[in-house]
Amino acid sequence: MSTGPHARISTALRPEPDVVLHSRRPDGTRAGAVLLGLLVVSACGGGNGPIQIGVAANFTDPLSLPIRYGAQLAAEEINAAGGINGRPIALVEREDYNDADSAVVVATDFYNSPVVAVIGHGFSGPTLAAAPVYNGGIDPLLEIAPAASAPAVTDAGLFTFRVCPSDLAHGSALAHWARERLGLLRGAVFYTNSEYGRGIRSAFETEFASLQGTVIGAYPYLGDTPDVGPYLDLLTRNKRAQFMVIAGYDADARTILTEAQNKDLAIPTMGGDGLEQIALAGPVANGTYVTSSYFPQTDTPANRRFVEAYRARFPTAGDPNGSGAAAYDAVYMLRATMLRVGTERQAIRDGFAGIGTATPAYEGAMGTIAFDTNGDVPSLKIYVGEVRDGVMQLAEGQ
Repeated sequence: MSTGPHARISTALRPEPDVVLHSRRPDGTRAGAVLLGLLVVSACGGGNGPIQIGVAANFTDPLSLPIRYGAQLAAEEINAAGGINGRPIALVEREDYNDADSAVVVATDFYNSPVVAVIGHGFSGPTLAAAPVYNGGIDPLLEIAPAASAPAVTDAGLFTFRVCPSDLAHGSALAHWARERLGLLRGAVFYTNSEYGRGIRSAFETEFASLQGTVIGAYPYLGDTPDVGPYLDLLTRNKRAQFMVIAGYDADARTILTEAQNKDLAIPTMGGDGLEQIALAGPVANGTYVTSSYFPQTDTPANRRFVEAYRARFPTAGDPNGSGAAAYDAVYMLRATMLRVGTERQAIRDGFAGIGTATPAYEGAMGTIAFDTNGDVPSLKIYVGEVRDGVMQLAEGQ
């Protein structure tokens, strides 16, 4: 029995993947089927059957669920238009629970299957954990991360790409907004002690210092209900901080904002794309600034088409987020790549890497996508949103 990182391993104790042939009839009803327990017999993408694309994320998380929806929407549209050289796309969806060990299991299963590329994983931790699997062995597999923003993803391997800016870009954008747009000199940083939180904090501190700003304190926390009372008491007493950055997620920020309000600490607050749903926290979030590479209100032809189609297809899901837009764009970029180079894994990776160099940049819902030699997308713009009257809107002046 092979014992290497890509040895075939038993799936008897794991949930079987859902293999979904995505198509829709002219009247809009679903015409596909879900095939459970698919027998995997080959790792090549040849033949005349459906082209399998893996989709991996924590689909129970509201930030990651749009990855499924965006990929499904793109696959349905492509299949309705004839597929890829007459072959339909079949999405193989796997739950990774935002867990590194689960991500490795999912990646190994994808590697040993007919899947030709993977859209995932939803967060930086699982993406980095799975990257050695996708990048290893004799037949590596393209990993396209819709929302893995940790700087370490840059060096994850030649087969790992992302369709979102790194935390370095978000941290830098926050620093410039605070210093140049708001004219502030002194800030405090609250950060979740994870790849994401540490990445935002580090990038912000470095860029803010280069702009002659001062971080008077950087305060780590754990979990969705952080115990930050002592930190807030300190800021309330010394009154030195003119603003605070929350390098975390919506639930964390809601707790911090509520505690700050209870302590009468009224200073501007800002954060990265982990706070994209902070408007749901209610009035306490009004005035919060959030950086993101995607807003549904972005007025480009590609995004207008995407948002309209997404709302029509998933009417109860709310507007798409950046993860959903990135997954949608990723499927279309895979289509364009496979139309040119076929469905072998190495050819797909090489063709995908050439988007923006060997072939024109892709103009998608996310904006202009052109990959650099590390699989990053420096071409994507960072926007700043502001919560006004309970709604996240593009901040003025952009």
